[in-house]
Amino acid sequence: MVKTEQIPIEHHLSTDELLKRIKSLEKDTRVLQRLYFVKHRYEGTSVAESAKLVGISKPVAYQWQERWNLDGYEGLIPRFAGGCPSKLSDEQKEELKEILHHRDDWSTKGVKELIFNKFNVTYTDKQILVILKKFGMHHAKPYSHDYRKPEDAEDRLKKLTRD
Repeated sequence: MVKTEQIPIEHHLSTDELLKRIKSLEKDTRVLQRLYFVKHRYEGTSVAESAKLVGISKPVAYQWQERWNLDGYEGLIPRFAGGCPSKLSDEQKEELKEILHHRDDWSTKGVKELIFNKFNVTYTDKQILVILKKFGMHHAKPYSHDYRKPEDAEDRLKKLTRD
């Protein structure tokens, strides 16, 4: 015995408009997947079957349908919360950026220790790399500096190789 659908789907767009949106959003796969779910529902497919066709669970399918019924197309656009707030304030980040720009031989461990000593905040090594990337800095294997190297070492080397 087949159970009938208890929650009907609202038709916020015509089928042609829905197909047009699907074609224009092929690069945005999250919204595209959700539009395909709505398309299957427009065609009369059950929530469970539509969920199976687009590869999602039934509870997620009901959430998508509820968002579609309430907000239409806008309800299908993912809503990201943005993660946890930063442990450092914007002023502290600017101060850290200034300190880091004074030297060019920071290690991840060194930056981590600096943040802890200066701001009493602990980050993981991975988060340190994320922070450095946001600052436009890159990490690499440190280049060793010989304190005995004379200031004009490259000029001396060029003179020696010419002779």
